[in-house]
Order: sequence, then structure tokens, then C-alpha cells
Amino acid sequence: MKQKYKYLVPILICLFLSACGGTKVKPQTSAEKYFQEGEDYFESNLYDDAIASWEKVRDTFYSPELSMLAELKIAEAYYISKRYEEAAIAFQDFLKQHPNDFRAATILYRMGLSYYQQILSPDRDQTSTKNALHSFQELARRFPNDPQAQEAGDLVQRCRTRLAEHEVYVGKFYLKRKQYQPAIDRLEGILETFPDYYYRDEAYFYLGSAYLKINQQDKVKDIFNRLVEELPGSDYIEDAQELLEKEN
Repeated sequence: MKQKYKYLVPILICLFLSACGGTKVKPQTSAEKYFQEGEDYFESNLYDDAIASWEKVRDTFYSPELSMLAELKIAEAYYISKRYEEAAIAFQDFLKQHPNDFRAATILYRMGLSYYQQILSPDRDQTSTKNALHSFQELARRFPNDPQAQEAGDLVQRCRTRLAEHEVYVGKFYLKRKQYQPAIDRLEGILETFPDYYYRDEAYFYLGSAYLKINQQDKVKDIFNRLVEELPGSDYIEDAQELLEKEN
């Protein structure tokens, strides 16, 4: 029996080695390779493919530095390809995980621009406007001397103007439906929250109109006087005079 085992063991070893020799072990694709693959796709404007490659780096490999960079690259690819909703979320997620990253000012600016690109007309929801405004204001608060914070100044004003326009729309909506107190609340709020609103003459006119409907003559006089004093060239002054003559 021992003699049989003596010859069997070498045979089994040879068979094992032969089997191993016929099997080629495929080299594992590295995080670096996927990351470079994403870079190449990005340079060729193949943004979806670039994102897919960087997602593999982020989700498949334990490489903290490359994963962090991949997250940022994904956000940038979303932005460049005009997928602004996804870009805003990606930039926001990055800042939550890396709030003190040395690129935080640029990321805040990009996030604000992503929200800004989603802003809707004054008669629609203004969540994106508020998010854009918050991003730009946070940029100015944290990095007041950064050039991008100064560039965002004009965008801050545009966001505030759109929010004020929305409030005027809502105030007029209530006024048309004879809901005078809600209209007054909205229009008064504009003058308090957005005192530098360029088109506030419209807010003054409709606010005075609302007070006129509830017979608060002193308020009407005060509002229309402010209209004349602050915006003497406004077309709404003539409208206000006609409204007063009609009511009287």
C-alpha cells in the first residue's frame, strides 16, 4: 500500500501544477487606473463615462485620497454637463464630509451656481433661489477676501430680486382674491426684507391698494407718499393718483 502512495503523490502534484499552469490570474484593475480612465473620458467630453469610472474609484476601492478627489470630479462633471440638480447635491455632500477642504471657497461658488441655474420664474417655487443665495452668502461669510466671493456679490443681488418678485406675485395673488390682510403681510414683508429692491414701486402701489380696500386711509397716504419721495419717476405714481380719484 505504501508503495502505491509513493507513486500517487508525485502524480497528483504534477496534475495540480499542470492545472495551475493553465489558469491565468487576471490582474486586478486599480483605483488609479479607473481614476485615469475617468480623466480621459472627461477630456473627451464623455461625462457620463467619466462619472461611471470615478464612481468605481469612490465605491469599490479603499483609497481615501483618490475617493475624495473622485467625489469632487463627479460633482464637476455633473456641473459641466449641465446636470445642475445632481451637481448641487454632489457639491453639498462633499462639503458635508470635508467642510475644511482647501477648495471650500470654489466648491461653495460652484454649488451656488448649480442652484442658480435651477432658479424658476417668480410665479413658481423659489427653493433653488434660496439655496443659491445661502451658498453665495456662506461663501462671503467664510471667505470674504476670495475673488469668487466678490464675483458672487452680483448673483446675491439677483437672487434677492427674484425672491422679492415672488413675494410681489403672491401679494398680488391675495389682493385679486380680496384676501387683503395676507396681501398686506406679503407686501410689507418685501419692504422690510428687501429695502433695496429695485422695483419696489410696484410693491408700494399694491400695498397702498390693499390698505385702501380696508379703509386705512392714513396707511394709504403714507405708502403713496413714500412711493413719490423714493421713486419720483415711477409710472406707478400716476396709477396711484388714478386709484385715489376712483375711490373718492
